[in-house]
Amino acid sequence: MSRSKALQYYITARLLLAPLMLWTITTVVFLLLRATPGDPADAILGIRAPEAAKVALREQLGLNDPLWLQYCNYLKDLLHFNLGSSLTSRGLPVWDVIQQYFPATVELSFFSMAVAVVIGVSVGIVSASLPGTWFDVGGRLFGIITYSLPLFWVGMVLQLIFSVQLGWFPLGTRFPISASPPPSLTGLYTLDSLLTGNFGLFFTALYYLALPSTTLGILLSGIFERIVRVNLKQTLQADYVEAARARGIPEKTIIISHAFKNALIPVITVLGLTFAALLGGAVLTEVTFSWPGLGNRLYEAISLRDYPTVQGIMVFFGIIVTIASILIDLINAYIDPRIRY
Repeated sequence: MSRSKALQYYITARLLLAPLMLWTITTVVFLLLRATPGDPADAILGIRAPEAAKVALREQLGLNDPLWLQYCNYLKDLLHFNLGSSLTSRGLPVWDVIQQYFPATVELSFFSMAVAVVIGVSVGIVSASLPGTWFDVGGRLFGIITYSLPLFWVGMVLQLIFSVQLGWFPLGTRFPISASPPPSLTGLYTLDSLLTGNFGLFFTALYYLALPSTTLGILLSGIFERIVRVNLKQTLQADYVEAARARGIPEKTIIISHAFKNALIPVITVLGLTFAALLGGAVLTEVTFSWPGLGNRLYEAISLRDYPTVQGIMVFFGIIVTIASILIDLINAYIDPRIRY
């Protein structure tokens, strides 16, 4: 079987398995939510609300139905691409909730990944290029420290220093309350500002993004530093690299043009899956920085037992991860012709 045919069969199989994965995610989330202590009626109306009002609300939401009937009704809605209505957003459809909050998560994820890749790859290349030196030791320490530090703790410390004490960065918002955001074309403030030619709003949006995206990016960069360092160090010991050195090719050219490309395959895989996970809701970052993204909205929905919103967002996240994993396979196959599926 040719390589292209094998890749087509692999992608087809993955696409056929995607509904099974989404069904599994939906089922697990459905059961876990209902096994969690707490009553959505108490979360929505309050503990002191009249019992008659709670009973009426449970009946309205279908919570008095048997569990199997609730599950069947939810699967039927999913088959019709209906994620239901949020219990805590005045009956707003879950698709509208996703549309409202997802752009903030995309923006935060994109700039965080940009910071992580630039710092992590740069430190990894320097560390692998100078083995046994202080640069190598420093790169390894950087990777270990950034990988092991808890995000919520670092986020709170940096907010205390740079926002509360020094007053350099804002807290708990995506754009100044006193200013109007750019016209909503994509929902991404930075991109909308550029599309409308308003560079002042662009730099304002960047300013509000700076602290959360830099914090998340630096902590993620440790992953890329370690992967780049290990793979590039192994690649630099390969026979074709030694042959290139014997031909007198400069070391810088060998690293960038020869070794780095072959060391890039695992980096792309981790990059894609990490970005998909961030799009799936950088929950800790968004909650820590009060960033109005989909991860923060998911946290609120879980706290308030908003079943439709949690289930809908999790299905949406599952779709993102499925698409991202397939795209990663395609990119890897394009970069490295030796890959077979």
